[in-house]
Amino acid sequence: MNLDQASLLDELDSIRDYIRFSLSAFHEHGVFFGHGTDNPWDEAVQLVLNAVHLPWDTRPEVLDAKLSRSEKRRVLEYLRQRVQERKPLPYITGEAWFMGMPFSVDERVLIPRSPIAQLIETGFEPWLRPGPVDRVLDLCTGSGCIGIAMARCFEEAEVDLVDISADALQVAQRNIARHHLEDRVFAIESDLFAGIAPGTRYDLIVSNPPYVDEADLNTMPSEFRHEPGLALGSGPDGLDITRQILRQAGDFLSDDGLLVVEVGNSEIHLMEQYPELPLLWVELEAGGNGVFTITAPELRQFADSI
Repeated sequence: MNLDQASLLDELDSIRDYIRFSLSAFHEHGVFFGHGTDNPWDEAVQLVLNAVHLPWDTRPEVLDAKLSRSEKRRVLEYLRQRVQERKPLPYITGEAWFMGMPFSVDERVLIPRSPIAQLIETGFEPWLRPGPVDRVLDLCTGSGCIGIAMARCFEEAEVDLVDISADALQVAQRNIARHHLEDRVFAIESDLFAGIAPGTRYDLIVSNPPYVDEADLNTMPSEFRHEPGLALGSGPDGLDITRQILRQAGDFLSDDGLLVVEVGNSEIHLMEQYPELPLLWVELEAGGNGVFTITAPELRQFADSI
């Protein structure tokens, strides 16, 4: 399919035409869905509506509206990037959604999609102890979406967003400002806990660290090649960084604090290597896998065995 044909500008007129054409292009090129949508129809609708600056919930009557020539060119350019470059749609539009909130994204950060959102929606109940939450850490924050969502959940808490990547933190800082949270959400450049002041204690530490093992990393669809490799792979078994977090997190949690970590498919490796570790694997009703919780006392008890 040649997306540069001038004839397309004359043959296709309406939003509906371009959605249908995008669907055909997706099927012909075998694109992967999983960076905001999980099916070709939703992806096509979002691509075309974003290209013509219309919201996702635009009324169906608008689908038959004719596009201007400049709008047609922009749709085709978005489509070219999506099917020929295999660029995920949020990187094309510069925006992704997480827990109903918009976030600025580019290729310096992962596209938000963590199932940890399901825990944030319930305030981490029943795993987090009752009572006020004063200080929260989002470790390996990337775009800042998890930490900013937690700031919305715990309205009195201070939230630190930590990442080793200065580039990622520039994106996170933009999102802090976008959601007007500069007074209590702070971006910190640090290699895990290394840059956090000794004696700092958090009621809750949440992390979506790099966790893809080498086997999965080598077989991922082309779309993932646009995401920063630093944020995906973590050694042969995907657990290099998670092991560091487990060893150190107990020193930065309050006495009744909670650690929550997403390890995806690497949960199998973690369970095999540390069968004695009392990890509680969360049942994710809306889909996803590989999220565990563990309390501060449990971490400290088993620290020597990790």
